[in-house]
Amino acid sequence: MCRNIRPLANFAPPVTDAEVHAAALQYVRKISGTARPSRANEEAFDRAVAEVAEASARLLAAVVTTAPPRDREVEAAKARRRAALRYGT
Repeated sequence: MCRNIRPLANFAPPVTDAEVHAAALQYVRKISGTARPSRANEEAFDRAVAEVAEASARLLAAVVTTAPPRDREVEAAKARRRAALRYGT
């Protein structure tokens, strides 16, 4: 799938509405094949983003896990290390 969509479940502090919206936007962009819809499709695009964000928020609220919450800074550091290995920077 899209590398820009990050896991949002089981973080401390919990995911924000902005993060859920950003993931929904990336998802809709990916499946629609466009980063910015035409004016004719803008309403449908925005509605799809809102619906995906709403469904994602419901899912995240309902997910139950026994694992301890992940730390955002630790996960970001891991992602930077993976990127450095992948891209040689």
